[in-house]
Amino acid sequence: MDKFVIQGGKKLSGTVTASGSKNASLPLMAASLLARGTFTIHHTPDLQDVHTLANLLRIIGCRVQYDPAGKDILINTENVHHFEAPYELVKKMRASIYVLGPLLARYGYAKVSLPGGCAWGPRPVDLHIEGMKQLGAEIDLDGGYIIAKKDRLIGNRIKFPISSVGATGNVLMAAVLAKGETVLENSAIEPEIIALEYFLQAMGAKIDGIGTRKLTIQGVDQLYPTHFNNIPDRIEIGTFMIAAAMTHGDVTINNVINDHIDSVSEHLSRTGCTIEKGSNSVRVIGGEKLLPVNVITDVFPGFPTDMQAQWIACMTQATGPSSIVDQIYFDRWKHVPELERLNAKLRTDGNMCKIDAPVTLKGAQVMSTDLRASASLILAGLAAKGTTEVLRVYHLDRGYEKLEEKLAGLGADIVREKYEEFVKMDTEEN
Repeated sequence: MDKFVIQGGKKLSGTVTASGSKNASLPLMAASLLARGTFTIHHTPDLQDVHTLANLLRIIGCRVQYDPAGKDILINTENVHHFEAPYELVKKMRASIYVLGPLLARYGYAKVSLPGGCAWGPRPVDLHIEGMKQLGAEIDLDGGYIIAKKDRLIGNRIKFPISSVGATGNVLMAAVLAKGETVLENSAIEPEIIALEYFLQAMGAKIDGIGTRKLTIQGVDQLYPTHFNNIPDRIEIGTFMIAAAMTHGDVTINNVINDHIDSVSEHLSRTGCTIEKGSNSVRVIGGEKLLPVNVITDVFPGFPTDMQAQWIACMTQATGPSSIVDQIYFDRWKHVPELERLNAKLRTDGNMCKIDAPVTLKGAQVMSTDLRASASLILAGLAAKGTTEVLRVYHLDRGYEKLEEKLAGLGADIVREKYEEFVKMDTEEN
């Protein structure tokens, strides 16, 4: 396994380019199953999650080629013949459930394992299943699999009880080939969903209300392959912005859609940072002091739950106490005990975390538990005194492309090293 070794205390400065969005790439790749032919998705990041979904598409029968130099992924769906997403792959990544809607809509059958993913919180797939049922699908749960059947789905009016990115994307992909009209109410409006809406439209789908919470879809008989430019990764951008703030640095990030990061920019400006927005860039100049700012996560355009862990790391360096309330996931605190190993003073109560600050973070060995937790530990290591070792960074490789190289390019003292994890077991002679 790999680990990151960080010598803290370096002020970051310079320019870095954000990668394409992980959370947009995955539904775009799944949506290719809706039509026959070859798709090209540009600006696809070279990430473990992307390769996991690519392998799943290969099992289904697609030919998938990834060009790491050009960041293009080519997906040929001519020979799709296997309509099952096995547990061995789905357990690695919850987003694998995105193949449910496209397989069901185009082929009338899908068998998809109940998903796995990050090791925190119950994130049920009930909304996905209920959406398929409301489109007329017959759903069975058998042996840990969702088995969905329907010769052709039928349009319906569906109102999501909560705004869910995953359910919106899955039901939308199913509805574009359904017979008749489908209306989706309380749909998610995250940038990744809007990217999917434009992708489907480029394929020939008829969607009104793109970018709003009410989508009206007129089902079509056939869709067609297309080429598409992926959007930048707003969570990676936000992570670099916080790295600049925590190290009192001066960092410019290119390949940015500023409308996607407004909430992070607004909160950082309240800490005393200077935020300068360009046409496709953002510059963050850290202040001499970091003022405490309370945060409540929310669905877009609110503060992203995927930035919650990074914000906690940031606020450990503020001039006073603060708090963060996560309205999206109530128990996403796996990073808290690891940050405490670095001398952070944190207290959780339900879906609130209180941060006592300022504190002097001190280097230690810590362990990643999920994707965004990994990022928070690296940020804390950048600001800590001494050496921080972040273990199990395979979690981070799911969602950040060559993060250590990008940070090193900004002046961070961070390297990737191999290590072996030993587990000592007590034995007892009888």
